Amino acid sequence: MDVYSWGLGIGVSLTIAASFVLALRNEIANRASTTGSIIGEQWLVLPEPVLWTAVTFAALVVINNLARKLGPMSVNGAESSWWLTLPVDRRPMVLPPFLRTVAITGAGAAVVYLPFSMVTAVDRAPLHHLLASLTFGFAGAIAVILAALQQLAFIGPGSLGMRSVGLRSLGVRLLGPRLGATIAAALLLACSVLPALTSSAWPTALVAVAAVVLLALVVPRAGQVRGDELVRSGAVAGHAGASLFMMDSNEVLRALGGTRKRVDGGRAASYYARPAQGPLRSLIRADVVAFLRLNPPVIPPILWLTACIAILFVEGGLPEFAQLAVIVIAGCATASGLGGVARRTALVPELDAMLPLHQALVRTSRTLMPCVAMSVWMAVLCSLLALLGAANPALIGVGALAGVGMGAGTLRAATRTPPDWTAPPVETPFGPVPRAQLGSLMRGLDVTILAMVPLLVAQYLGYVPMSVNAVQAAFSAGIFLLVVLTRPKRS
Repeated sequence: MDVYSWGLGIGVSLTIAASFVLALRNEIANRASTTGSIIGEQWLVLPEPVLWTAVTFAALVVINNLARKLGPMSVNGAESSWWLTLPVDRRPMVLPPFLRTVAITGAGAAVVYLPFSMVTAVDRAPLHHLLASLTFGFAGAIAVILAALQQLAFIGPGSLGMRSVGLRSLGVRLLGPRLGATIAAALLLACSVLPALTSSAWPTALVAVAAVVLLALVVPRAGQVRGDELVRSGAVAGHAGASLFMMDSNEVLRALGGTRKRVDGGRAASYYARPAQGPLRSLIRADVVAFLRLNPPVIPPILWLTACIAILFVEGGLPEFAQLAVIVIAGCATASGLGGVARRTALVPELDAMLPLHQALVRTSRTLMPCVAMSVWMAVLCSLLALLGAANPALIGVGALAGVGMGAGTLRAATRTPPDWTAPPVETPFGPVPRAQLGSLMRGLDVTILAMVPLLVAQYLGYVPMSVNAVQAAFSAGIFLLVVLTRPKRS
């Protein structure tokens, strides 16, 4: 009975997904040139192949970065205890899992790219869709193999320093980390262009041969990865895998961001050296300095900002709901990246209880920098949208106010409790759904999206009524007060 229920649920889900893909495909195929866009006039036309190639390149870069952090070749705790320190060849231990990772990534990338190809290239024949999917699958495998080459210090030292036994034997000079990353990005850029060239089978054959050649470089040297790198990548992979299994997004971000950058101790040094003037000012100053010293990522917010603008210039004009959806996704992703300090301090809430301040003031201090950063990001985005004719300049103020609520959502997400696995799942036509666990997972994301609702309404209308300003201010103020006045539940 369980097998029947699960099979029926999967079948219904696949049918609905296929129907959605086909409906979206027909919607894009029948749209007018600029009908339904949130901007008034396209003074710059971005060809569709350029945008979809950029999306493909971004996906390959994400696969490469995740593979580099998780470690294409790694060992778990037990393996690092009993055979890693022995003077034996490591290749038989690490090579089979690496090959499985490459195969699974390539197959998964091919499956995921098929609906993407059907939606973005409606004029392709079914065989061409299949070739494009296979090409992207091999490109995904290349992204993982390039991460292994970086792990081996073949195209960049990464975390291995400036030494590599295999490279010294070949007499190859090691490249710097930035140059190595540039070479990997250039190869991935070339791979991202090939799925669009589906008029013949040679792009698929070319990327397949490239994957085989790169794999042939890794296989003989798989045992040369340093032990500390194997342990590091295994710890990150184990932490991230267990967090995904337990549906704890905060732990996933901590696992992936734990070794992202070194802590910069030089930023805001003069600001931190000033004399303290009361506990609240001292706490605010400490949170500001911690936000700056943790080096919040700058490139992802810029890339998301570019994506929001580029989606408006696509040749033919995407539907309004697609443009607004990209803006929502970009806002949520940017806000999540700014909650590093809140996620770290949420690990030991007892320390905040020891401060000589009310807990509402402590949470206000934690929320200050994310709110400021998101207000600036949203103001820049809305300035560009107003310049393009999406609405009048009053949209900038609405965006800045929305950023306050979005920044407060980062603290709500950081202080979410782990999912309650004692709550039974709810039976639905799609199978059992863990409603309690999904509710915990959505904590923080709910208020972030809610804070953007008045802004999205203004963009849809094409102008900013006075009522939208008042509603946006009420939404942001209410979300901020809700976050700072609500005591997080103890797990």
